[in-house]
Amino acid sequence: MFSQELWLENEKKCAVVRKSKQGRKRQELLAVALGVKVGVKGGFLWAPLKLFACSQISSLVRRAALTHNDNHFNYEKTHNFKVHTFRGPHWCEYCANFMWGLIAQGVRCSGLKSEGLYRVSGFTEHIEDVKMAFDRDGEKADISASIYPDINIITGALKLYFRDLPIPLITYDTYSKFIEAAKISNADERLEAVHEVLLLLPPAHYETLRYLMIHLKKVTMNEKDNLMNAENLGIVFGPTLMRPPEDSTLTTLHDMRYQKLIVQILIENEDVLF
Repeated sequence: MFSQELWLENEKKCAVVRKSKQGRKRQELLAVALGVKVGVKGGFLWAPLKLFACSQISSLVRRAALTHNDNHFNYEKTHNFKVHTFRGPHWCEYCANFMWGLIAQGVRCSGLKSEGLYRVSGFTEHIEDVKMAFDRDGEKADISASIYPDINIITGALKLYFRDLPIPLITYDTYSKFIEAAKISNADERLEAVHEVLLLLPPAHYETLRYLMIHLKKVTMNEKDNLMNAENLGIVFGPTLMRPPEDSTLTTLHDMRYQKLIVQILIENEDVLF
């Protein structure tokens, strides 16, 4: 008969072997995704390369899951996307998912060379006019340059929309996990941790965040003219896209640098993370 100590020791050894096999399988799967070979004796993929492979696999899995969900819920009608009104949180009158509409509407990239884009605030009363226009006219609201020539009014309305969401784009459930990921000192490990938390977001939040980060990445590509790099945009959008579940001024102030860092990482690495 095995003693309890021997049995526990044996279980630990078996667990190590199982974990090692799982690790090798994972490496092989990532290698296939990248189209590279891993040595016969085993090898380890460079962390950023591994993260890129993971993003390709998880992207396929996510799309498959979304297809499965669509089939699972058996929608009989097409989604009815509406331009957001500030009075209610719902974007789609059919499925009642308020985030999908922003994806359908698209984040339009205009005024990318405007100095201080997203940092400079438009006149509050004009931003309120845009808000009222959406509330009053819905998708017929005219926000063209002929009506609002100052691009900062439109960017201000977009920021206001994200601030007013009943559930932030980076949800309350994932907030603390993102903050913990931001605290990791090793850059590669931090990037991988952020990627893992991203996958915990609801599909509509994930896709909207992806669209927004693609847009903000385009903003940074015009940094020579608009003077807005990823760090500057992180300062602007950190507290706009994520806020702590508890309404605590102290927590908010303490977390601001991590909020900034998370958004900065998302912008700089949008092609890898999403």
